Amino acid sequence: MHEAVETDFAEQGRLLFAGPCDFIFASAKASDLPVIGPPEIAFAGRSNVGKSSLLNALTNRKTLARVSNTPGRTQQLNFFALGGAPGAERLRLVDMPGYGYAAVGKEKVANWSQLMRDYLKGRASLARVFVLVDGRRGVKPLDEEMFDLLDQSAVSYQVILTKHDELKIAERDEVLAATTKALEKRPAAFPEVIFTSAQSGEGIAELRAAIAKLMAERNA
Repeated sequence: MHEAVETDFAEQGRLLFAGPCDFIFASAKASDLPVIGPPEIAFAGRSNVGKSSLLNALTNRKTLARVSNTPGRTQQLNFFALGGAPGAERLRLVDMPGYGYAAVGKEKVANWSQLMRDYLKGRASLARVFVLVDGRRGVKPLDEEMFDLLDQSAVSYQVILTKHDELKIAERDEVLAATTKALEKRPAAFPEVIFTSAQSGEGIAELRAAIAKLMAERNA
C-alpha cells in the first residue's frame, strides 16, 4: 500500500509540473508582494548554488529562471504560476534572492535580507521553503543562518542538496548523512533531505512527488 501511495504522488508531481508555468510577478520590497492566492513554494539558497538551474529542471523549462555565471543576479522575489493560467494556478513557485554573495554592496544585501524576513513573516499562503545547499560543500554557516531565520519564523522548510552528479558515491553518502544530522534538532525542518542534480535529473522526480504530497496534505 505504501509503495502504491508513493507512486501516485510521483505521478501527481509529474502531471503538476507538466502543466503551464509562467512568470507573473516580481517584488523588490514587502509592500509590493502580490495578493495572497494559491499555496506558495519558495526556493532559497546561497548565490551560485544552482537554484535557477534546479527551477528550470523542475519545471521542464530551459529559461524559466535566469541562469547566470554571476552570483547575485536574483535581486527580488520572483513569482511563477504553476498548473494553470495566472489567476487560476494550482501553485506558485517563488524564487528568492540568493544569499552570501560578498561582492554585492552591504546596503543591497541588507535590503534583500529584510525582503526575505518580511516575506517569511506571516505569509499564510507559504506552504514550505526549499533551502538549496551545495552538495559539494555541505551545510555552511550562512545556510545555518537561513535555518535560524526559518525556525524563528516558524516556516516549514526542507533541504535540497544540489550538484549530485559532481560527487563520488562515498562523498554523496557522507554529505547526506551530515546534512540530515544538522537538521535533527531544528523545529521547523522537514527531516527528509533530497539530493538533486539539474544536469543528470537525479532527485527531480522525487522533489516533484514531495511537492505533490505537500499539496495533498495541505488540501486535505
